Amino acid sequence: MKVIYRISDAGYNKVKPDYIDNEKCLINALNVFKLDDVEWSIIADGISKETNDMIQKHIPRSYIYYVNEGNGALTFNIALDEAIMGDDENEIVYFLENDYLHKPNAKKILEEGFTLGASFVSLYDHPDKYLSPDKGGNPYCDGGAEDTRVYLTNSCHWKITNSTTMTFASKVSTLRANEDILRKHTNTSHPNDFSMFLELREKNQLLITSIPGYSTHGETQWLSPLNNWKKTSIWNKI
Repeated sequence: MKVIYRISDAGYNKVKPDYIDNEKCLINALNVFKLDDVEWSIIADGISKETNDMIQKHIPRSYIYYVNEGNGALTFNIALDEAIMGDDENEIVYFLENDYLHKPNAKKILEEGFTLGASFVSLYDHPDKYLSPDKGGNPYCDGGAEDTRVYLTNSCHWKITNSTTMTFASKVSTLRANEDILRKHTNTSHPNDFSMFLELREKNQLLITSIPGYSTHGETQWLSPLNNWKKTSIWNKI
């Protein structure tokens, strides 16, 4: 497995709980996806000296690639360039943004997701899939539910879902086969992840997510449900 971690000091104004910040999320990711077990790469976009010093407290300089793009779409394309250069077509690549927390066994669960034959796997159970569109939920979740199928692996339930964020995993072969769609929806300053996954679904490139989630996005409004994420953050060790 390879983790390509994207971090920036820029970003959108989001309300986050106090246990979500750049350092806590990086520590959490390194605890779950350990350097001696997973290939790591960090794309650092326009970061400050303070952020750079923080990163190098936890991971060597040789893992960091510095860019100055200023938006998530361009840095995703840099990450995609790196991913599709891999020699092993079956290698799992996890594109990970800098505001996520994971449960301790998330790596094992992520690997299990691919045993179902899915093209794309996410550990984030997005709350918008349980919210009607008129209440700010997903456009395809009328009545507060998603039209889906549920599967079981050794440790987890999974559902087919219509979209997720730009934090997701896929195999090198799948990324190469769908490179045109991935780049089509990341050619502006902001990735259009919703439309991207809808088009992939039309091509029968299915996305699944664990239920409940084994990761969460850090925005208070959209924390993955049925988990104590503050407790997960305490598990972090510096």
